[in-house]
Amino acid sequence: MSNKTLHNETETLLVGEAIARNLSPGIFVSLKGDLGAGKTCLARGILRGLGHTGRVKSPTYPLVEIYHFENLTVYHFDFYRIADPAEIIDAGFREVFDGSNVCIVEWADKAGEVICDPDITLSLTINSDSRTLSITSYSDIGKTCSEGIL
Repeated sequence: MSNKTLHNETETLLVGEAIARNLSPGIFVSLKGDLGAGKTCLARGILRGLGHTGRVKSPTYPLVEIYHFENLTVYHFDFYRIADPAEIIDAGFREVFDGSNVCIVEWADKAGEVICDPDITLSLTINSDSRTLSITSYSDIGKTCSEGIL
């Protein structure tokens, strides 16, 4: 596990952009942190790093936002409002974790065992005047994604 202090939104976006450089189809990125920790900001940085220039909003209410790129489709999920992991199955979300898409998931722990384990977890902890980003890789694709970030 590696840690980095992020002092502002710009630094968070830049880390997201750096992560985007190493993304490949099939990766599952879990974003952890309390409400307001910066998970969506980090996702925005990843999407900007992939070339998205439009608005990136939190998928808290629609549960998923989908972004299409030339060689890649990114599903940005927010499972905060999931009360039962079966809701993920019922919505057809489990099929998206098929090894061909990039899945960025806020509150992935709410999925229980209905989706695969993440390749990489980006955890944000709120400090008084900054955030601490911890990166934990669980697979080879996750390790590749985190190379040179911290």
